[in-house]
Amino acid sequence: MIRTRLGLAGLTIGVAIIALAAEPRMFGQAAGAQGQATVQGGAPPQQPGRQGGGGRGGRGGAPARKRVLAWADTRNGQAQHESVGHALAVIEKLGYESGQWDTFIRTDSNIISATPKKTDGSAASGGPNLGNVDAIFFMGHREVPLDASQREELLKFVREGKGFVAAHVGLTAFESWPEFLDLLGARFDGHPITGPGVVVNERPDFPATKHFPASFPFNDEFYQPKDHSRDKIDVMLRLDLSNVPAGDSLHLKGDYPLAWAKMYGKGRVFYGSFAHSSETWDVRNIQQMYFEAMRWALGLSDAELKPHPMTPAPPAQAGRGGGQR
Repeated sequence: MIRTRLGLAGLTIGVAIIALAAEPRMFGQAAGAQGQATVQGGAPPQQPGRQGGGGRGGRGGAPARKRVLAWADTRNGQAQHESVGHALAVIEKLGYESGQWDTFIRTDSNIISATPKKTDGSAASGGPNLGNVDAIFFMGHREVPLDASQREELLKFVREGKGFVAAHVGLTAFESWPEFLDLLGARFDGHPITGPGVVVNERPDFPATKHFPASFPFNDEFYQPKDHSRDKIDVMLRLDLSNVPAGDSLHLKGDYPLAWAKMYGKGRVFYGSFAHSSETWDVRNIQQMYFEAMRWALGLSDAELKPHPMTPAPPAQAGRGGGQR
């Protein structure tokens, strides 16, 4: 019903604001490029009150925070995902509003260096670099331009104990670089399933996935991984293929990981296939997953990794559709 009186409309808005402030919304739904993404349950990302007055940590007497480099070089991307900018902003917002980390958003790759550099490779006087951040959030596309020394410095950064969280299109990166497979745990093999599907939660005890139910419907462009081994990655979420028809582009036979965690040396690594559309980055369960993944990668939470064989789908989901082309 449309409110036609200004006074009644103002009262309605005021009541709505009070209700939202009094009780946080449960995870809802967001209309995405492939339809509607719906996930339910779980608590919202922690928001302890914008520590340090909402500015950068360590300034004006504010406590120092962890530092995250949100890095997305899209120059060589086959598909220029429109969601990347919003995804980086979401990561920045989660750190800012929780007071857990400061985020430095960059779409160039000269900052992947142990010392600050300008775009021509010469020394810079400051700025984010591998020498002054604690983790990377990564959404690079395809062959991201890094020279040999930068590649080694990136591997060393993670190997010596820093965090690395990659999302969706990050799986397509560095296909010609064997060591990146060792770091991330898998490679991109297309997206044969796009649309509504059912996701199985294999690690309900892990911080980044404990808010998800045992299985849930989700709508996305589901990236298919390859060259992975369950002995080396701890699969958190997978796509249920129990009712998905066979096809030439569907290479995985029953086991379709969507999110996993692993160690690379002393560094903590997390990958999530979510999410293709900008709207899906507004789904609160997705924000919660990446919020907790970043906290884990930064060492702000702890959890044991448990690589394991594929777990069976919950009985309630057996025989139900797991996705559509």
